[in-house]
Parts: sequence; C-alpha cells; structure tokens
Amino acid sequence: MPQTSKRIVMKVLLGLIAVVSTALLIYYAPAIIKIMSSMDNFRAYIHSTGHWGPIMFILFQILQIVVAPIPGEVVQIAGGYIYGTALGSFYTTVGLIIGSAIAFYFTRFIGRDFVSRLLRKQNMKWMSFMHDERKFAAFLFIFFLVPGLPKDMLVFVAALTSISSLRFFTILLIGRLPWIIASAVVGSNLHMQQYTIAIIISVIAVVGFIFGYIYKDKLMNLFSKADKTNPTIKNMENNEDSEIKEINETKGVHTTLKTKTAPALVKTRDLAPKKG
Repeated sequence: MPQTSKRIVMKVLLGLIAVVSTALLIYYAPAIIKIMSSMDNFRAYIHSTGHWGPIMFILFQILQIVVAPIPGEVVQIAGGYIYGTALGSFYTTVGLIIGSAIAFYFTRFIGRDFVSRLLRKQNMKWMSFMHDERKFAAFLFIFFLVPGLPKDMLVFVAALTSISSLRFFTILLIGRLPWIIASAVVGSNLHMQQYTIAIIISVIAVVGFIFGYIYKDKLMNLFSKADKTNPTIKNMENNEDSEIKEINETKGVHTTLKTKTAPALVKTRDLAPKKG
C-alpha cells in the first residue's frame, strides 16, 4: 500500500476513534461530573474498582489532558487524597506522560491542520514567538512551572512547532513535577485533616501564580537568554557566523576581481590603433 494511502487510512481511523470517544464522553459526562463533584466521591469510586483503581485514576488523568475540561490541579490533589503523596504523585505523573504523549503525537502527525485552525480562532497573542525555539521553550517551562495556569492546551501547541519530543517532555516533567508533588501533599493532608501544610502550600501556589503572571515576560527573556549560553548552541551559532563570513569573503574576492579586470579591458580597447 502506498504511503499516501496508509496516511489517509490512518487519518480516517483516528477520526472515527475521535468521534466515538467524543460520543462516549458526552454520554458519560453526567456520571463523570458526579464522580468528580467531591474528593470523597472520587475516592469512593476509585476504591470501588478494586485492583483496577490505579488504572482508572490514570485514565481520569489522561482524560483531563486530552479532552475533558477538568482542571489538572483537581486530579493532582485527588491523587494525594486517595493514594497519599508518593503513589498519588507517581500515578498522576504516569497519566500526565501518557495523556501528553497522545495529544502531542496526534497533533504532530495527524491533527495538525485542525489544531492549527482552532488556535488561530483563539487569537492567542503569545503565538508570535512560536517559531523562536529558545523563547518558546522558555515560555513552556515558565507556563508549566507557574501553578494555576491552564497547561494542557500547550501540549497541542508545542506539537505544531519544531521543538523535539525529548526537549518538550523534559521541560514538561521538570516544570510540572514540583506542583504535582505539592498537590499530592495537599490532598494527602486534606484526607488526614491536617490543614496547616495544605494551607501553606496553597498560599505559596497563589503567590507563585501572581508572581509568575506579573513577571512572565521578564522570566521568559531571562530563560531564553540563558539558553544562548549553552555550549552546543554557541558552537552552532559560531559555525553559522563562520560560514556567513566565508561566503562574504568569497563574494568580496569575486567583486575585487571584477573591479580589477574591468579597467584592464577598457585600457586594451582604448590603446588599440585606430584605422583610417
């Protein structure tokens, strides 16, 4: 089967999966809302599934990343509320990686046109620097690090750029892991009715959100400049500068030769004896 035909078949299959998934989501939306209406309801449902509990929790985390408009912090806190800090953080991180991978690779290889049109309709002002990888990587890190910001849409956005998968998922983990753990700590302390630590972390999160929102532009410039000190990037830039210099020098030699040979031709013509 030709490559083009395979790609068309793959798009059709993924389109059907997306339609079926959307239909199922709409059908089960009331039940999902009821389950997520409180931490105790969510905990009771997860425990009612027995040994499938961790898988069901991870599926909820995947769901909120890929399709469902559920704030990520709710599931992260629920992870700590149900499983404690360590396991809650682990299951949340597993769901984060799987859900982000689904969204990222679906957009990059299949749904690029659809997501691109959707983002243009949103008219996001910060999209102007998407083609500058250093600035965009810095923006991703800051956006993932600041608590309270809607982060899941950025997975789809990143897939539209030339950023490498390794770099994106490294930024994703480093940026989001601190607050995944912090959210799990909050959930665990809420379940044990130890509210002091939960309040302290919540205050830090609010302060971090305000600070990040106010100084996001300065932070982005700082991190994008820090990228320039990377030895690999500096070597690449130096190589590019050397190549440009060599090209310019070569052009200069050609220009000089033309300048020198032109008068010689004129002089030869002028010195030729005139007939008659």
